[in-house]
Amino acid sequence: METRHSADLCTPRTSSAPSCPDAACDVVTVPTRQGLEAVDILRRGAGDDAVGPVLHDDGCDTLGFVVPPGTAAGWDMPGSTCTETDGRGLRLSPEPPAGGSDWLLPPGEADLATDPAVLRAALGEAARLIEAADNCR
Repeated sequence: METRHSADLCTPRTSSAPSCPDAACDVVTVPTRQGLEAVDILRRGAGDDAVGPVLHDDGCDTLGFVVPPGTAAGWDMPGSTCTETDGRGLRLSPEPPAGGSDWLLPPGEADLATDPAVLRAALGEAARLIEAADNCR
């Protein structure tokens, strides 16, 4: 597990779903292939509301899932990184965030943070699907 500090990506929300109070979300970063599978799994399983805003880098190497603050402290999913934001920097807005990245699922289409437990399960299922597909070749 790796925890880093970066720019903030969230603004306060009003809902019972996972949110980013006090503008301090964390971000789980995964390889693009696994992340795209996880987005599909989340949307199929619980609909569009199951996945919050998702970032991608311009090189299409990684996806970043916005998760509630504090997630980084206990994140231990192999093959992924959870970044602690400490409530600094960018605000969650439809405009592209920091240079070199853009929104796959922008705020407004996906307003709330992704539940870390649901994301962990989807990432695990995605990894198993990718491994099975790769072993069939």
